[in-house]
Amino acid sequence: MDPPATVQRVLDAADVAINGDRPWDLHVHDPSLWRRILWGGSLALGEAYCHGDWDCEALDELFSRLLQAGADRSLSQGKHPRLALRLSQDLLVNLQSPTRSARAVRHHYDVHPQVYAAMLDPLRIYSCGYWQYAHSLEEAQLHKLRLICSKLDLRPGQRLLDIGCGWGGLAAHAAEHHGVTVVGVTLSVEQLLFARRRWSHLPLRFELCDYRQLDRLGETPFDRVVSVGMLEHVGPRNLAPFIACVRRSLRPDGLALLHTIGSRRRSRRTDAWIDTHVFPNGRLPSPGQLAAAVEPHFLIEDWQNFGPDYDRTLVAWHQRFEDAWPQLRWSLAAAGDLASADGFRRFWRYYLLCCAGFFRARQGQLWQLVLSPSQVAQGDLRPPYRSIRPDAAQLSQG
Repeated sequence: MDPPATVQRVLDAADVAINGDRPWDLHVHDPSLWRRILWGGSLALGEAYCHGDWDCEALDELFSRLLQAGADRSLSQGKHPRLALRLSQDLLVNLQSPTRSARAVRHHYDVHPQVYAAMLDPLRIYSCGYWQYAHSLEEAQLHKLRLICSKLDLRPGQRLLDIGCGWGGLAAHAAEHHGVTVVGVTLSVEQLLFARRRWSHLPLRFELCDYRQLDRLGETPFDRVVSVGMLEHVGPRNLAPFIACVRRSLRPDGLALLHTIGSRRRSRRTDAWIDTHVFPNGRLPSPGQLAAAVEPHFLIEDWQNFGPDYDRTLVAWHQRFEDAWPQLRWSLAAAGDLASADGFRRFWRYYLLCCAGFFRARQGQLWQLVLSPSQVAQGDLRPPYRSIRPDAAQLSQG
């Protein structure tokens, strides 16, 4: 069955063939795929792939081509009433309320710890690496940690707040190599337990805490505040309260750093498959949204974009997942966590590689913002990454 004209126009613009012999060509096993895409958009496309209804050797390149051809505007939302309802929910409901945020975190972060152990670097850094001088995932993540700590100008004796601390890798690096004490907060029970166990020898405190409840920790204000890979889960209606929270947590002469995925333009649309199956209620800020939230509270000292590095990071995660799959499949099955081995593997492959294509097409950005409450206090601040080259000698010192 040939695809409908609307689908064929996008495929032609992307130079994607049906059952072709190039790595990015589609191989369709179920002819109902086209009807389902027209009705269910990107949600139906992703679910059909996970069910084995179509294949592609190079999913990352396929999605890069489709996005550059405008598939996100013409086909992604579909015609299903459920998808139309999604577009209005942000206006009616706070999808990132404390209760919903905790539920979304559990959905993605509190399952299958074996996957993250296999896919990520030894520090379990689950955010974009910095690849300018790196030759491996481990180096890229270490260079990213060094970049963040340098931008924050960390010094011995300072106190650092890490909002959305993950498994504690950044906190541990900052404490070990810069002599700071760190308080890290997360909504993931699995991350909390891992961080407390792994880094118990360091001056770190990890708490299960929403950013809106930081006052109960009794630790503010801090010399430095950092948030890596957290802002994507805050949502547009909560951006201003989040930035205000960062400001309240920071000393007047302090510095804050935000590391976040961003969207090149403002949109209420989020990929429906990602929203449903990977990061529920995640929303990417646009430059304008982020700047408007920051403006009342901070001076933007630096705004760096290295979005293409996320493409390379995601491809590296996918390769590690594939390399570990034989052992991972056995361990998940033994734990009773694997209902369908093929479906589970296809899910992770689709998630990692479609996101790689998103960044390759330059639809997705990766921003690091350095913020100061006072222009006078930080008048001599210079973008430090321009003078950093993490060579072997520097790496040996952390």
